[in-house]
Amino acid sequence: METEGRTAEIMVAEARKAFWVMVGFLALIWALQVANWLSGYALSREHGVRAWHPESLPDIVSAPFLHFGWDHIEGNSGPLFVFGFLAAYRGVKRFLGVTGFIVLVSGLGSWFTSSPESVGAGASGVVFGYFGYVLVRGAFDRHLIDIVVGVVMALCFAYQFAGLLPQEGVGWQAHVFGFLAGLAGGWLFRDRRRPRSVPAAPPQGPRSALLKELDDLGL
Repeated sequence: METEGRTAEIMVAEARKAFWVMVGFLALIWALQVANWLSGYALSREHGVRAWHPESLPDIVSAPFLHFGWDHIEGNSGPLFVFGFLAAYRGVKRFLGVTGFIVLVSGLGSWFTSSPESVGAGASGVVFGYFGYVLVRGAFDRHLIDIVVGVVMALCFAYQFAGLLPQEGVGWQAHVFGFLAGLAGGWLFRDRRRPRSVPAAPPQGPRSALLKELDDLGL
């Protein structure tokens, strides 16, 4: 039972790190938003993704941190924090790998499919990537609680699927490729080292019984 207690402590520690990682992420994009606003959004125009312009390929990395207005960043911040935390609480190291994969696929997809005259920026592609990842992670990791979380998120944020449809003035290409990257990331970054169940000694107290129930639920 000492091992189970240690597992629970690790999960709590990872959830705490996930919380502060997302707080830091939001603090960074809001600080950049202030500088961007003061520059008349020159940062977004210069470091956003310009489709079919080879010199703009490095901007795939910078574009998710930049926005074109206060409404733009406000609309992204809430979902970014919620989906980002849910994507990260199982492990920040894996979350960073998932994030890099989503940024790359979403950015390249947008670069290849958007209008050459357009400039794309904003964290919405990453938001949709986290959304897709949270929806399928539980199935690939075989965690019941994550499956439940994915179903609840799909029901509560069903309106997000409208962002996957072509809309004038909206970078829906980044949304689509970000979402697809999140779905693929659920499989690519699945928990391959999940240990097989080993018969354990009968619970020896209320705490042991609680830990066993949590383990059975995939917590």
